[in-house]
Amino acid sequence: MARQGAESEKLIYAMVARGTAVLAEQTSYEGNFRDIAAQCLQRLTFARDDRFTYACDGHTFTFLIHQGYAYCVAATEAAGREIPLVFLEMIKDDFNKRYTGGKAATAAANSLSRDFGPRLKEQMQYCMDHPEELSRLSKVKAQVCEVKGIMIKNIDNAIHRGVQIDGLVTSAELLHEQANEFRQEGTRIRRKMWFENMKVKLIVLGIIAALILIIVLSVCVGHKCT
Repeated sequence: MARQGAESEKLIYAMVARGTAVLAEQTSYEGNFRDIAAQCLQRLTFARDDRFTYACDGHTFTFLIHQGYAYCVAATEAAGREIPLVFLEMIKDDFNKRYTGGKAATAAANSLSRDFGPRLKEQMQYCMDHPEELSRLSKVKAQVCEVKGIMIKNIDNAIHRGVQIDGLVTSAELLHEQANEFRQEGTRIRRKMWFENMKVKLIVLGIIAALILIIVLSVCVGHKCT
């Protein structure tokens, strides 16, 4: 269930680009979000993976750069920084899984909006409806990154000092456990999204069946069907 006040915590526009070429985008709102996102996209550097957030007129434009691709979401400032970043990570994973094998590398500008646009819309709505779950997922990932950073630093120190790294086994085990926890949380969220989508589809099918039944009964009553 969404939090109170979630009306103002909106994800408004989402986009995936290869370099500066927009491949897919989605929005359900009126405004110049596309234009602002395109202007921000021109200023980005794709030399390394990174994250950027631009603020404009009560909105934020958050970018996730990964392997030459830019993932962007525009949100109201009330949405904060955590939800947009988790959304971008989810979209990045979905996009890479769907377009493996080089399809995204050769796709023309805006050619993937029809295919991937509905997924962007679905994920934006899910993130707005379940902020608490996203917050937990973000915290678990932050813990994994923190432990990984500590391990890398310790290994570098050990190498520089020429000592054995047997003492880092405990940290490695902790990283493994937290990584498993992160994967399990992500699986649970995806499974919940699937059940919710099925529930909506079943409700729609039930409504359609009820309408057909009403129409049939109306025709039968008018013609005195037996």
